[in-house]
Amino acid sequence: MHQAERGLFDLQQGRSVYISTPANGEKSKAVVLATVEGLTSRSLDRLTDFGSGRIRLSITGYRAEAMGLLPRGSQPRDLSLGIRGDTNPESLLCVASATGDHSRSIFDVRSASAPEVGGLALTRLGRLLPAVISIVVDDSNEVAVRSLVDSAELLAVTTSQIEEMANNISIEVTHVSEGPVPLEEAEDAQFMVFREGNGILEHVAILIGNRDVWPDPVPVRIHSACLTGDLFGSLRCDCGEQLRGSLRIFSEAGGGVLLYLAQEGRGIGLANKLRAYNLQQEGFDTVDADCTLGFGADERGYNSAVEMLRHLKIDRICLLTNNPEKVRAVREGGIQVVDRQPLYGTLNRHNFPYVKAKIQRAGHWLGEMISGAVPGK
Repeated sequence: MHQAERGLFDLQQGRSVYISTPANGEKSKAVVLATVEGLTSRSLDRLTDFGSGRIRLSITGYRAEAMGLLPRGSQPRDLSLGIRGDTNPESLLCVASATGDHSRSIFDVRSASAPEVGGLALTRLGRLLPAVISIVVDDSNEVAVRSLVDSAELLAVTTSQIEEMANNISIEVTHVSEGPVPLEEAEDAQFMVFREGNGILEHVAILIGNRDVWPDPVPVRIHSACLTGDLFGSLRCDCGEQLRGSLRIFSEAGGGVLLYLAQEGRGIGLANKLRAYNLQQEGFDTVDADCTLGFGADERGYNSAVEMLRHLKIDRICLLTNNPEKVRAVREGGIQVVDRQPLYGTLNRHNFPYVKAKIQRAGHWLGEMISGAVPGK
């Protein structure tokens, strides 16, 4: 297992990791670092035992803007904030994710160091809240920390290892298994499971009908997982209706492919998606809610979908989508998008702000769906 992948696993388990810069690179002071999301009073005490230095909270540029620490519209940069020694896990989580104007709070603010930025990168890869706390490793604690690293009690990761993992945009997917799964909308359905090369995410291709008689171009839906909408019929979004609608279109057309990607909440994960829902209850739209938590407007990528289409030897498609970004990404991946077919759900008072934000903030082609609509109907 790659060292950075092991570091990601340890952070997901609530453990600390030691992050340093490579010996031949630009030097920044190494840190012992943990995620705010997995922080407990015990793990916080253990982190402070590594040294007498001040605990630092590192946040993304998006979160810094939301806190009023960076001007809106500026070039977002990750920041590191000096935190008082009596801080507890609950207050750290509040600073890292809650609303409110923190610009007047007394922080020792500076740009995040390379190891702190590396820690933030790992949290985003792991769908954790992008906020970490750390202690700088210096002369006062270096011997004790190195002893823990040498005894394998503390995992050591370098920033170059994290960068290699985070910047590997050429995602490789491996076909893992397949089997028939008759569906209500299409009885002749085959499920194929693919796993990304780093082993973190698994995606599913659902093949409808006999591919020997599929239409040309092949109807394809790239669908990001939505537990709340797809499985439970949440009224906050139109995902479930789009999912089932695409299956009906495939069945009526004589076949097609649905690529079901593990990208819950536009790539921020289920836990953060629920945090964003709470912010939306306070009046934030879906984009601002994600940015307030420290994420970009859309954290998804579609390289895995392109690789799955290549594995299936599909190079001409009719893409079922309202999202211009999907069309662009697939075309840039070398797949011909010969045609596009819209997918519309049903408007209601719960999803109207969501659909409106997708049009105004992300440029989705949903004008026909929302034109003349009145919230609540």
